[in-house]
Amino acid sequence: MISVLLAAAVCTKAGKAIVSRQFVEMTRTRVEGLLAAFPKLMNTGKQHTFVETESVRYVYQPLEKLYMVLVTTKNSNILEDLETLRLFSRVIPEYCRVLEEGEVSDHCFDLIFAFDEIVALGYRENVNLAQIRTFTEMDSHEEKVFRAVRETQEREAKAEMRRKAKELQQARRDADRSGKKSPGFSGGFGSMSSSSNATIITDTLMEPEKPKASPVPARASGPSKALKLSARGKEVDDFVDKLKSEGQVIMPSSGKRPSEASKALPPPVNTESVHLRCEEKISLTCGRDGGLQNLEVLGMITLRVADDKNGRIRLTINNGDKKGVQLQTHPNVDKKLFTTDSVLGLKNPDKSFPLNNDVGVLKWRLQTTDETFIPLTINCWPSESATGCDVNIEYELQEEALELNDVVISIPIPSGVGAPVIGDLDGEYRHDSRRNVLEWCLPVVDVNNKTGSLEFSVAGQPNDFFPVNVSFVSKGNYCDITVAKVSQVDGEVPVRFSSETSFLVDKYEIL
Repeated sequence: MISVLLAAAVCTKAGKAIVSRQFVEMTRTRVEGLLAAFPKLMNTGKQHTFVETESVRYVYQPLEKLYMVLVTTKNSNILEDLETLRLFSRVIPEYCRVLEEGEVSDHCFDLIFAFDEIVALGYRENVNLAQIRTFTEMDSHEEKVFRAVRETQEREAKAEMRRKAKELQQARRDADRSGKKSPGFSGGFGSMSSSSNATIITDTLMEPEKPKASPVPARASGPSKALKLSARGKEVDDFVDKLKSEGQVIMPSSGKRPSEASKALPPPVNTESVHLRCEEKISLTCGRDGGLQNLEVLGMITLRVADDKNGRIRLTINNGDKKGVQLQTHPNVDKKLFTTDSVLGLKNPDKSFPLNNDVGVLKWRLQTTDETFIPLTINCWPSESATGCDVNIEYELQEEALELNDVVISIPIPSGVGAPVIGDLDGEYRHDSRRNVLEWCLPVVDVNNKTGSLEFSVAGQPNDFFPVNVSFVSKGNYCDITVAKVSQVDGEVPVRFSSETSFLVDKYEIL
């Protein structure tokens, strides 16, 4: 005989249905009538696990103040029904901490999804509790990619809004001084790509900016090459507006994901009319048994001039690099002057740098497979044990001049094995069961906190804990290239300037 399940329900002692799942076509009135009749059919003087009527059989198990009830046909196999009942009864504590009506109601959808994994169209599926737990987690690579992309978009949107707000504030200050209307900002000349792979400065670098007569908008709406989310994506502002219209709350991301660049440092509070930004991004891939497969550092110095009287300036560069980086200046910069005197100035000294635009003037690149260049080494050592794996992971800061902030080391955890048991720990940790990742969090790694370790145990195989991903930010640069002085072209009068430096992670993997 083949067991056919009509319905599965969790109900009270009085027959009130809390959660009910029908596996064949049945009306709600029919189900409620069957469950309401169930307590009246029970004989309290005897201990049974089933009770029958003329049309159906109830197979049940008490759960403290509740019942787990299966409604089957009378010709179903009672032994199979009892085995199925035991599996249903084991599923409920997986989602409900206490077996009470309120707790079951709160997790009703989780229970229904689990019930659907046990029975399909009235027939029992060949699954166990571990498989049900794995199936209901609905772990999806596409979902991970979507979440990573959305967090990147949100972060870039906030950075763009901060940048636009600064532009508008500067425009208002300029308008107050000149008594004119504030020009609108719509991504004029001098726009540049912020991609770590290339920097493009338009050929109109030497032309003066043409102010627009339109009033200052509430938020900038013009296109920006620097903040395209992808080659075919929408603008950041449009994307954020769409998220807000759909009820999404835009919040800062809690940590870096392995597939995205590390979060940027907050912009400086006070900036001068000449502001310099020195940014480096590292992409690193190491083998789990040692050996550097690839290390690439891309750096750039970006200049922003907010006052036309400081448009004709030169930058004196202090190049203390000993790693062998390749330097490249913008085509409109006097390359001979930079080669001989380490000074960045325009080929035509009578021209000015464009106003209120981020202009890349110098970029550099370092690529190597020399292990001595690794700034932060990670050693992950999983060892098989009787209950799964004991994992020891440690870090060591090799570049002692660096101070790394918000360091997050992400170790994959096998799906469906529960939370790892943490042993020795330096810093803090958090277990993301949805993404199946253990994140080891360290606020600061510097010369006073060069090494640290984490030990944990969890079910799995050694290969399950790779790749390990690392993210961090730093206010110091990796290659020792800085701006020492800014001066006027005429008379070399020093010019006050502000600067910000950041060293970020584009990719940092131990495979």
